[in-house]
Amino acid sequence: MKNNFKYLSLSFLLIASLFVGCQEDNYSLGDLTTPSNLVIETEVVGQNAENPNGDGSGKVNIKVTANDALSFKIGYHDVTDLNADIDFVSVPTTIENSLPTGTIQKKFTTLGLHTYRITVVAYGRGGSSTTATAEVQVVSNFTPDPSIVTYLTNDASKAWRVDKSVPGHFGVGPWIGASSPIWWSAAINEKVACCNCFYTATFTFTKVASSNSFTIQSATPDGAFTKTGSLASIPGIPGAGDEGCYGYGGGTTAFSFIPSNSGISADTPSTQTSILLSGATTFIGYGALQKEYEIMVIEENYMYLRVQGTETGNAWYLKLVPAN
Repeated sequence: MKNNFKYLSLSFLLIASLFVGCQEDNYSLGDLTTPSNLVIETEVVGQNAENPNGDGSGKVNIKVTANDALSFKIGYHDVTDLNADIDFVSVPTTIENSLPTGTIQKKFTTLGLHTYRITVVAYGRGGSSTTATAEVQVVSNFTPDPSIVTYLTNDASKAWRVDKSVPGHFGVGPWIGASSPIWWSAAINEKVACCNCFYTATFTFTKVASSNSFTIQSATPDGAFTKTGSLASIPGIPGAGDEGCYGYGGGTTAFSFIPSNSGISADTPSTQTSILLSGATTFIGYGALQKEYEIMVIEENYMYLRVQGTETGNAWYLKLVPAN
Protein backbone atom coordinates (compact mmCIF):
# COMPACT_ATOMS: atom_id res chain seq x y z
CA MET A 1 0.00 0.00 0.00
CA LYS A 2 2.84 2.34 0.79
CA ASN A 3 4.36 1.66 -2.60
CA ASN A 4 1.06 2.42 -4.35
CA PHE A 5 0.79 5.70 -2.46
CA LYS A 6 4.32 6.62 -3.46
CA TYR A 7 3.62 5.97 -7.14
CA LEU A 8 0.38 7.92 -6.99
CA SER A 9 2.17 10.85 -5.36
CA LEU A 10 4.85 10.88 -8.03
CA SER A 11 2.22 10.71 -10.79
CA PHE A 12 0.31 13.60 -9.23
CA LEU A 13 3.46 15.74 -9.01
CA LEU A 14 4.35 14.97 -12.62
CA ILE A 15 0.88 15.87 -13.88
CA ALA A 16 0.87 19.05 -11.77
CA SER A 17 4.25 20.13 -13.14
CA LEU A 18 3.11 19.52 -16.71
CA PHE A 19 -0.05 21.53 -16.06
CA VAL A 20 1.92 24.44 -14.66
CA GLY A 21 4.50 24.25 -17.44
CA CYS A 22 1.84 24.33 -20.13
CA GLN A 23 0.10 27.40 -18.77
CA GLU A 24 0.15 30.15 -21.37
CA ASP A 25 2.56 33.02 -20.65
CA ASN A 26 1.11 36.44 -21.31
CA TYR A 27 3.49 38.91 -22.92
CA SER A 28 2.67 42.37 -24.17
CA LEU A 29 4.54 44.36 -26.82
CA GLY A 30 2.81 47.51 -25.80
CA ASP A 31 1.12 49.96 -28.11
CA LEU A 32 2.62 49.56 -31.61
CA THR A 33 1.82 53.13 -32.62
CA THR A 34 3.14 54.09 -36.03
CA PRO A 35 5.05 57.40 -36.00
CA SER A 36 2.95 60.31 -37.21
CA ASN A 37 3.37 63.99 -38.11
CA LEU A 38 6.82 63.38 -39.62
CA VAL A 39 8.28 66.78 -40.48
CA ILE A 40 11.56 67.56 -42.28
CA GLU A 41 13.06 71.02 -41.77
CA THR A 42 16.08 72.23 -43.77
CA GLU A 43 18.36 75.23 -43.35
CA VAL A 44 20.89 75.93 -46.09
CA VAL A 45 24.01 77.33 -44.43
CA GLY A 46 24.75 80.89 -45.52
CA GLN A 47 21.42 81.36 -47.24
CA ASN A 48 20.31 84.99 -47.56
CA ALA A 49 18.82 87.36 -50.11
CA GLU A 50 22.08 87.59 -52.03
CA ASN A 51 22.84 83.87 -51.75
CA PRO A 52 19.49 82.05 -51.98
CA ASN A 53 21.20 78.67 -52.34
CA GLY A 54 23.76 79.08 -49.59
CA ASP A 55 27.32 80.24 -49.17
CA GLY A 56 28.84 77.63 -51.49
CA SER A 57 29.88 75.26 -48.71
CA GLY A 58 27.12 72.81 -49.69
CA LYS A 59 26.14 72.42 -46.02
CA VAL A 60 22.52 71.90 -45.00
CA ASN A 61 21.22 71.57 -41.45
CA ILE A 62 18.45 68.96 -41.35
CA LYS A 63 16.03 68.50 -38.46
CA VAL A 64 13.34 65.82 -38.39
CA THR A 65 10.57 65.42 -35.84
CA ALA A 66 7.68 62.98 -35.45
CA ASN A 67 5.25 61.78 -32.85
CA ASP A 68 5.99 58.35 -31.34
CA ALA A 69 9.33 58.00 -33.16
CA LEU A 70 12.20 56.15 -31.50
CA SER A 71 14.81 56.73 -34.21
CA PHE A 72 15.24 58.02 -37.74
CA LYS A 73 17.16 57.12 -40.89
CA ILE A 74 17.90 59.49 -43.71
CA GLY A 75 18.96 59.13 -47.34
CA TYR A 76 19.86 61.58 -50.10
CA HIS A 77 19.69 61.63 -53.86
CA ASP A 78 20.47 64.21 -56.51
CA VAL A 79 17.11 64.81 -58.20
CA THR A 80 18.79 65.69 -61.49
CA ASP A 81 19.96 62.06 -61.71
CA LEU A 82 16.50 60.56 -61.29
CA ASN A 83 14.45 59.11 -64.11
CA ALA A 84 11.16 61.03 -64.13
CA ASP A 85 9.21 57.77 -64.45
CA ILE A 86 10.59 56.31 -61.22
CA ASP A 87 9.19 57.20 -57.82
CA PHE A 88 11.91 57.22 -55.17
CA VAL A 89 9.74 58.65 -52.40
CA SER A 90 9.29 55.39 -50.48
CA VAL A 91 12.67 53.89 -51.41
CA PRO A 92 15.67 55.83 -50.07
CA THR A 93 18.49 55.45 -52.59
CA THR A 94 21.28 55.41 -50.02
CA ILE A 95 20.68 55.24 -46.28
CA GLU A 96 23.70 56.99 -44.81
CA ASN A 97 22.86 57.97 -41.28
CA SER A 98 20.96 56.68 -38.30
CA LEU A 99 19.61 59.62 -36.34
CA PRO A 100 18.65 58.93 -32.74
CA THR A 101 18.18 62.67 -32.17
CA GLY A 102 16.70 63.68 -35.53
CA THR A 103 19.32 66.38 -36.22
CA ILE A 104 22.26 66.28 -38.62
CA GLN A 105 24.33 68.51 -40.90
CA LYS A 106 24.85 67.17 -44.41
CA LYS A 107 27.54 68.48 -46.76
CA PHE A 108 26.60 68.08 -50.42
CA THR A 109 29.80 68.06 -52.45
CA THR A 110 28.67 67.79 -56.09
CA LEU A 111 29.89 71.04 -57.63
CA GLY A 112 27.38 73.59 -58.86
CA LEU A 113 23.70 74.11 -58.12
CA HIS A 114 21.76 70.90 -57.49
CA THR A 115 18.40 69.87 -56.08
CA TYR A 116 18.54 66.99 -53.61
CA ARG A 117 15.74 64.77 -52.39
CA ILE A 118 15.92 63.96 -48.70
CA THR A 119 14.13 60.77 -47.62
CA VAL A 120 13.51 60.19 -43.92
CA VAL A 121 12.19 57.02 -42.28
CA ALA A 122 10.86 57.36 -38.73
CA TYR A 123 10.79 54.12 -36.73
CA GLY A 124 8.39 53.40 -33.85
CA ARG A 125 7.78 50.45 -31.56
CA GLY A 126 7.98 46.96 -33.04
CA GLY A 127 9.59 48.21 -36.25
CA SER A 128 6.62 50.30 -37.39
CA SER A 129 7.71 53.12 -39.67
CA THR A 130 6.64 56.23 -41.55
CA THR A 131 8.44 57.78 -44.54
CA ALA A 132 8.54 61.37 -45.75
CA THR A 133 10.56 63.32 -48.32
CA ALA A 134 11.65 66.90 -48.88
CA GLU A 135 13.75 68.66 -51.50
CA VAL A 136 16.43 71.28 -51.02
CA GLN A 137 18.38 73.30 -53.58
CA VAL A 138 21.97 74.07 -52.63
CA VAL A 139 25.13 75.21 -54.36
CA SER A 140 28.60 73.80 -53.75
CA ASN A 141 31.61 75.81 -54.85
CA PHE A 142 35.11 74.57 -54.21
CA THR A 143 38.61 75.63 -55.23
CA PRO A 144 41.43 73.34 -54.10
CA ASP A 145 44.65 74.66 -52.65
CA PRO A 146 46.87 75.46 -55.66
CA SER A 147 49.66 73.33 -54.20
CA ILE A 148 47.44 70.23 -54.43
CA VAL A 149 46.91 70.81 -58.15
CA THR A 150 50.63 71.39 -58.68
CA TYR A 151 51.72 68.29 -56.76
CA LEU A 152 49.12 66.07 -58.45
CA THR A 153 49.48 67.25 -62.06
CA ASN A 154 52.77 69.14 -62.16
CA ASP A 155 50.50 71.87 -63.62
CA ALA A 156 50.52 69.85 -66.84
CA SER A 157 50.61 66.05 -66.59
CA LYS A 158 51.98 63.60 -64.03
CA ALA A 159 51.76 59.81 -63.64
CA TRP A 160 51.54 58.01 -60.30
CA ARG A 161 51.74 54.35 -59.17
CA VAL A 162 51.31 52.40 -55.94
CA ASP A 163 54.57 52.34 -53.97
CA LYS A 164 55.33 48.68 -53.21
CA SER A 165 58.65 49.58 -51.54
CA VAL A 166 57.12 50.89 -48.31
CA PRO A 167 55.02 49.17 -45.62
CA GLY A 168 51.41 50.25 -45.45
CA HIS A 169 51.20 51.09 -49.16
CA PHE A 170 47.84 49.33 -48.97
CA GLY A 171 45.70 49.12 -45.85
CA VAL A 172 42.20 48.50 -44.52
CA GLY A 173 40.26 50.06 -41.66
CA PRO A 174 36.72 51.03 -40.74
CA TRP A 175 35.02 53.68 -42.87
CA ILE A 176 33.44 55.23 -39.78
CA GLY A 177 35.27 55.97 -36.55
CA ALA A 178 38.88 55.78 -37.72
CA SER A 179 41.24 57.57 -40.10
CA SER A 180 43.98 54.96 -40.45
CA PRO A 181 44.26 51.29 -41.57
CA ILE A 182 43.86 49.81 -38.10
CA TRP A 183 42.65 46.42 -39.41
CA TRP A 184 45.47 45.51 -41.78
CA SER A 185 48.49 47.04 -43.53
CA ALA A 186 50.49 45.56 -46.40
CA ALA A 187 54.13 44.64 -46.04
CA ILE A 188 56.75 45.65 -48.59
CA ASN A 189 56.06 43.87 -51.92
CA GLU A 190 53.01 42.22 -50.31
CA LYS A 191 51.10 41.68 -53.58
CA VAL A 192 53.96 40.96 -56.00
CA ALA A 193 53.44 37.18 -56.04
CA CYS A 194 49.66 37.17 -56.45
CA CYS A 195 48.74 40.49 -58.02
CA ASN A 196 51.66 42.33 -59.57
CA CYS A 197 49.22 44.36 -61.69
CA PHE A 198 48.65 46.37 -58.52
CA TYR A 199 52.13 47.80 -58.96
CA THR A 200 52.43 48.09 -62.75
CA ALA A 201 49.26 50.12 -63.27
CA THR A 202 49.76 53.88 -63.65
CA PHE A 203 47.41 56.79 -63.13
CA THR A 204 48.13 59.97 -65.07
CA PHE A 205 46.54 63.22 -63.89
CA THR A 206 46.39 66.05 -66.43
CA LYS A 207 45.49 69.71 -66.04
CA VAL A 208 43.77 71.06 -69.15
CA ALA A 209 44.62 74.73 -68.91
CA SER A 210 42.50 75.82 -71.87
CA SER A 211 39.28 74.65 -70.20
CA ASN A 212 40.41 74.79 -66.55
CA SER A 213 39.50 71.11 -66.22
CA PHE A 214 41.22 67.84 -65.32
CA THR A 215 41.48 64.31 -66.70
CA ILE A 216 42.81 61.00 -65.41
CA GLN A 217 44.10 58.08 -67.46
CA SER A 218 44.15 54.64 -65.84
CA ALA A 219 46.64 52.38 -67.66
CA THR A 220 46.65 48.69 -66.72
CA PRO A 221 49.14 46.67 -68.79
CA ASP A 222 48.73 43.61 -66.55
CA GLY A 223 45.07 44.05 -65.63
CA ALA A 224 43.16 45.87 -62.91
CA PHE A 225 43.53 45.00 -59.24
CA THR A 226 40.31 44.53 -57.30
CA LYS A 227 39.16 42.45 -54.38
CA THR A 228 35.65 41.47 -55.40
CA GLY A 229 34.56 41.59 -59.01
CA SER A 230 30.87 42.03 -58.24
CA LEU A 231 31.56 45.25 -56.36
CA ALA A 232 34.21 46.80 -58.58
CA SER A 233 33.27 50.18 -59.98
CA ILE A 234 34.88 49.57 -63.38
CA PRO A 235 33.41 47.66 -66.33
CA GLY A 236 34.47 44.24 -67.55
CA ILE A 237 35.27 42.76 -64.15
CA PRO A 238 33.65 39.31 -63.59
CA GLY A 239 30.52 39.18 -61.49
CA ALA A 240 32.33 37.31 -58.74
CA GLY A 241 35.92 36.60 -57.85
CA ASP A 242 38.63 36.72 -55.23
CA GLU A 243 41.24 39.41 -54.88
CA GLY A 244 43.36 39.45 -57.99
CA CYS A 245 44.17 40.92 -61.40
CA TYR A 246 41.39 41.11 -63.99
CA GLY A 247 41.60 41.93 -67.66
CA TYR A 248 40.76 45.59 -68.18
CA GLY A 249 41.64 47.91 -71.02
CA GLY A 250 42.07 51.11 -69.02
CA GLY A 251 40.38 54.39 -69.76
CA THR A 252 40.40 58.18 -69.57
CA THR A 253 37.78 60.34 -67.87
CA ALA A 254 37.40 63.76 -66.34
CA PHE A 255 37.81 64.32 -62.63
CA SER A 256 37.18 67.21 -60.29
CA PHE A 257 38.28 68.36 -56.87
CA ILE A 258 35.57 68.44 -54.22
CA PRO A 259 35.48 69.00 -50.46
CA SER A 260 35.91 65.61 -48.82
CA ASN A 261 32.76 63.86 -47.70
CA SER A 262 34.16 60.88 -45.81
CA GLY A 263 33.14 62.09 -42.39
CA ILE A 264 36.68 62.56 -41.12
CA SER A 265 36.76 65.52 -38.75
CA ALA A 266 38.57 68.69 -39.72
CA ASP A 267 41.19 68.18 -36.99
CA THR A 268 42.31 64.85 -38.51
CA PRO A 269 45.40 65.03 -40.75
CA SER A 270 43.87 65.41 -44.20
CA THR A 271 43.74 68.00 -46.94
CA GLN A 272 39.92 67.82 -46.66
CA THR A 273 40.02 67.59 -50.46
CA SER A 274 38.94 64.66 -52.62
CA ILE A 275 39.47 63.55 -56.20
CA LEU A 276 36.07 62.68 -57.70
CA LEU A 277 36.28 60.55 -60.85
CA SER A 278 33.64 60.85 -63.55
CA GLY A 279 32.14 57.92 -65.43
CA ALA A 280 33.00 54.29 -64.77
CA THR A 281 36.15 53.61 -66.75
CA THR A 282 38.84 54.92 -64.42
CA PHE A 283 40.08 54.16 -60.91
CA ILE A 284 43.10 54.80 -58.72
CA GLY A 285 45.04 51.83 -57.35
CA TYR A 286 42.16 49.33 -57.52
CA GLY A 287 38.52 49.11 -58.50
CA ALA A 288 36.85 50.67 -55.47
CA LEU A 289 33.19 50.84 -54.50
CA GLN A 290 33.11 54.62 -54.71
CA LYS A 291 34.71 57.19 -57.02
CA GLU A 292 35.75 59.66 -54.32
CA TYR A 293 39.37 59.38 -53.18
CA GLU A 294 40.20 61.63 -50.24
CA ILE A 295 43.69 63.11 -50.34
CA MET A 296 45.04 62.58 -46.83
CA VAL A 297 48.54 63.81 -47.70
CA ILE A 298 50.10 65.03 -50.94
CA GLU A 299 53.63 66.20 -51.61
CA GLU A 300 55.78 66.39 -54.70
CA ASN A 301 56.87 62.75 -54.39
CA TYR A 302 54.19 61.20 -52.18
CA MET A 303 50.41 60.85 -52.11
CA TYR A 304 48.25 59.10 -49.50
CA LEU A 305 44.62 58.35 -50.43
CA ARG A 306 41.55 57.03 -48.62
CA VAL A 307 38.52 55.53 -50.40
CA GLN A 308 35.53 53.38 -49.50
CA GLY A 309 36.57 49.77 -50.14
CA THR A 310 34.87 47.01 -52.07
CA GLU A 311 32.61 46.33 -49.09
CA THR A 312 30.45 48.98 -47.48
CA GLY A 313 31.96 49.82 -44.10
CA ASN A 314 35.58 49.42 -45.18
CA ALA A 315 38.06 52.20 -45.87
CA TRP A 316 41.07 51.36 -48.01
CA TYR A 317 44.32 53.34 -47.95
CA LEU A 318 46.83 53.73 -50.77
CA LYS A 319 50.33 55.20 -50.89
CA LEU A 320 51.48 56.34 -54.32
CA VAL A 321 54.66 57.84 -55.80
CA PRO A 322 55.44 59.39 -59.20
CA ALA A 323 55.68 56.69 -61.85
CA ASN A 324 58.72 58.18 -63.57
